[in-house]
Amino acid sequence: MESGMPLSGGQRALIRESWQRLSGSPEQHGLVLFSRLFDLDPDLLPLFQYNCKQFASPQECLSAPEFLDHIRKVMLVIDAAVSHLENLSCLEEYLCNLGKKHQAVGVKVESFSTVGESLLYMLEKCLGAAFSPEVQEAWSKLYNAVVKAMQRGWETLPEGD
Repeated sequence: MESGMPLSGGQRALIRESWQRLSGSPEQHGLVLFSRLFDLDPDLLPLFQYNCKQFASPQECLSAPEFLDHIRKVMLVIDAAVSHLENLSCLEEYLCNLGKKHQAVGVKVESFSTVGESLLYMLEKCLGAAFSPEVQEAWSKLYNAVVKAMQRGWETLPEGD
């Protein structure tokens, strides 16, 4: 997976160290991320429905067991990316398929920039003073590499599917 500019050893260390600080409560941190996502783009809420149930509010969605399961899965994907910083290409097929799944449920590629903003917001809120400009840059690079791989899932689908 080419990420434009590869992560330096220092950036990989910053990502690992900052992620380690958050590893104790991934669900709680995921709630911060998705709360921010819905604040930034409330139009994403209808994409999250389980058993054809439409959520009336972000709060209702954020407390649904099915959505908490989704949060756990998102945090596991981030964890996998952090665990494979030396060799992100081994996640290429998985991330490409994840992109296809997101497209199939109506997620637009453009929404991933809002997710990226929400991820950085969560890191800033949860890390406090440890969220330096260097940490922000390293996470931005990693997130961009992950999104590029997911976007390849969009590109492999024929038009009209």
